[in-house]
Amino acid sequence: MIKAILIFNNHGKPRLIRFYQYFAEDMQQQIIRETFHLVSKRDDNVCNFLEGGSLIGGSDYKLIYRHYATLYFVFCVDSSESELGILDLIQVFVETLDKCFENVCELDLIFHMDKVHYILQEVVMGGMVLETNMNEIVAQVENKISPSGGLSAAPARAVSAVKNMNLPEIPRNINIGDINIKVPSLSPF
Repeated sequence: MIKAILIFNNHGKPRLIRFYQYFAEDMQQQIIRETFHLVSKRDDNVCNFLEGGSLIGGSDYKLIYRHYATLYFVFCVDSSESELGILDLIQVFVETLDKCFENVCELDLIFHMDKVHYILQEVVMGGMVLETNMNEIVAQVENKISPSGGLSAAPARAVSAVKNMNLPEIPRNINIGDINIKVPSLSPF
């Protein structure tokens, strides 16, 4: 089972953090720091698996990672997961991001966090792998996050719903004791 998915840049700044096991906030920050130090000091020519740090479960957990340009994609898994299967899952996730963002970069993860989380949710939910077919993931994302519906249309739908609301007449004068306040006429939208 996947316990955590961590994506951070070469300087250790977290870009996406998803824990599938409860850890207190300060423990999560320690895990992120320790994971970054374990992964970043390794050479590029060594294997991409290592035992989890002391904070995340020790030898029962493995850190499986890939380094792409300025980002580290790290999956913390228990001993029941296949290292090669998780490496393939990381590759599928990155290629899906690449298809959805057309040459994905660190800024895409920062400025389109909702879409990145949705893509990750299509791949992994609750620590279990849901989908590994990249075309199916992209189709689900495009279906859900399209201009005709889904997440990107939500603000437009909200504005049109407010415009179509039947609001009671706005009072023109408000009397509070001896004070009389005249409310200026406001036209909605």
